[in-house]
Formats: sequence, structure tokens, C-alpha cells
Amino acid sequence: MNFARIFRHLVSEGSGRRHFPPRTLDAIQHAVAAGESRHRGQVCFAIEGALPLRDLLAGRTARQRAHEVFAHLRVWDTEHNSGVLIYVLLPDHAIEIVADRGIAARVAQPEWQAVCDGMRAAFAAGEYERGACAGVNAVCAILARHFPANGGRNDNELPDRPVVL
Repeated sequence: MNFARIFRHLVSEGSGRRHFPPRTLDAIQHAVAAGESRHRGQVCFAIEGALPLRDLLAGRTARQRAHEVFAHLRVWDTEHNSGVLIYVLLPDHAIEIVADRGIAARVAQPEWQAVCDGMRAAFAAGEYERGACAGVNAVCAILARHFPANGGRNDNELPDRPVVL
């Protein structure tokens, strides 16, 4: 059992709203909306300030939780299997990108990892808005390269507004 991790989560409750105030959520929402006009994917951004104690005691990893959030927010439930979740777990300094099978088959994990690394560096410098928007823009650039809009209509199947869990 990792007591340091449990302590970090217990004292981090509410950090999602502290690091991602409404102005920052607005900027992320704008970046998602603008980015989705360039590709056929659907981007969802989720922020979690702390895991529940039961998850911590069970040793749930950020990656496992990201997959749960992917399912809970129904990111998988898009017409073209084109959903992408950017998941931020603040106390663990973890950023995970989970892509639906239609996208995962064409985008290699190192591309997603580079986006996560860039976001993590910005967050470490206290630049949450810049890091989040840069991450969204990078994900959208990857999607535009692999799944360009080609002038077609891209129905907005997922909310552009970030979710604070």
C-alpha cells in the first residue's frame, strides 16, 4: 500500500477546480471545438482532483481509471469509433490518452505519449491552461493527420466542455 499516494490524494481534493478554473475550462472547450473542425474525431477532456479512497486502497492506476472514465463518459460510443479521452489525474501527475479502436489502430502509442509528456512539463511549471490547450491542439493535429475532415460535416457527439470529476 502506497501511503504517500493516498496522502497526496486526500490533500488534493478540490485541486481540479483550483488548477482548472472556469476561464481555463473555457479555453480548453474552445480548443476542443476549434480542433474538431479539422478532423473526424471526437475529443473529450477529463480532470480528476483525487481518486476515491476505495480505488487507492485497491491500487487502481491512472491508466485503469482513464479506461473507466472513457467508458463512463461514453467516449467509446461515437458513430465512427473516433473518440479520444485526455485524462488528467492531478495528484499522480498522470496524463493518459485513451483512443477508441478506430483511432488506436492507426495512431501509435509514442505519438500519444509525446502529447502527455508535453502537457506534464507545462503542468509542472504551473501552466495548466497552456499545457491543456497545447495537449488538445496536439491531439487534434494527430487526428487531422490520420482522420482529416475532408470538408465533410463532423457531428459533435461528445461535449466540448472539459469534465471535472
